Amino acid sequence: MAVNCFKCRHFFTTWDARHPRGCKAYGFKTQELPSALVKRSSGMECLKFEPKQEEGHKR
Repeated sequence: MAVNCFKCRHFFTTWDARHPRGCKAYGFKTQELPSALVKRSSGMECLKFEPKQEEGHKR
């Protein structure tokens, strides 16, 4: 099953039109979803995925 970056706490949107998506865990910006780049580069699913904290829930 593919990792959904939009549900990951490390995902962020940038102001860079050429690289609009980023991953804080791996420290890069990309045009595609970070999980797709990780999969293509390493052959493995993203190992840094952490679900976002839901609104109103504290850990």
